[in-house]
Amino acid sequence: MNTPQFEDITYERRNAAALITINRPQRYNAFRAQTVEELIKAFKMAWADRGVQAVILTGAGEKAFCSGGDVKQRAETGDYGPSESGLFEIGLLHKTIRDIPKPVIAAVNGIAIGGGHVLHVLCDLTIASSTARFGQSGPKVGSFDAGFGSAYLARIVGEKRAREIWYLCRQYDAETAKSWGLVNEVVAPEKLIDEALAWADEIAEKSPTAIRFLKQSFNADTDHQAGLSNLAMSALDLFGKSEEGLEGAKAFAEKRPADFAKYVKA
Repeated sequence: MNTPQFEDITYERRNAAALITINRPQRYNAFRAQTVEELIKAFKMAWADRGVQAVILTGAGEKAFCSGGDVKQRAETGDYGPSESGLFEIGLLHKTIRDIPKPVIAAVNGIAIGGGHVLHVLCDLTIASSTARFGQSGPKVGSFDAGFGSAYLARIVGEKRAREIWYLCRQYDAETAKSWGLVNEVVAPEKLIDEALAWADEIAEKSPTAIRFLKQSFNADTDHQAGLSNLAMSALDLFGKSEEGLEGAKAFAEKRPADFAKYVKA
């Protein structure tokens, strides 16, 4: 199997784990269309590799796991940039994380905000650095995730907490996230990847067939949310190109508060 040449991510085998790292620290590991496409390819590589029993997803550097979609890119071009397929396949990435028959461990090393927060929520397990911070930013920058990012989040933390996270766009520390059930474990920053690898090693000792069926069983309860996700992605594609959606992106790029006042409807 030929290993693809990646620009926005890195991929490596560590024992029985595939370690996938979003490698755009200069943009707080925000993803553009190319990043998403590379992540899908990497997850499929891990899926096909019989020696991989778990996948670890993390971000390069100490500041960010992932800050979501590249809002600066959207402000510059009105979209998330080019990709091989010509599509922005974030919905397919979400589906791939759920469908890969191996546990996916998010190793959150800094901020997990916006679409980056959705990625960690979709992972089977989350281990966080004590310096990690969690939250949403969509309504601040003219974006939203009305699919897994909200409906599935509510399954994890409950309706009231999920609505707080989305409506207020606050940031929460790792211990708060753990107390809400968003995070499985909190460790010192220098121990993060080692801890994630240790969890992956424990998984590798178990029956891979049993693990596959368990993951599919857990997912079956929320598979109907995939329909919501498809609707949400279609709506977001239209909204992101609207005047209101672009105002959020432009305000972020220009480092000013967004002015949504004229979009208030009776």
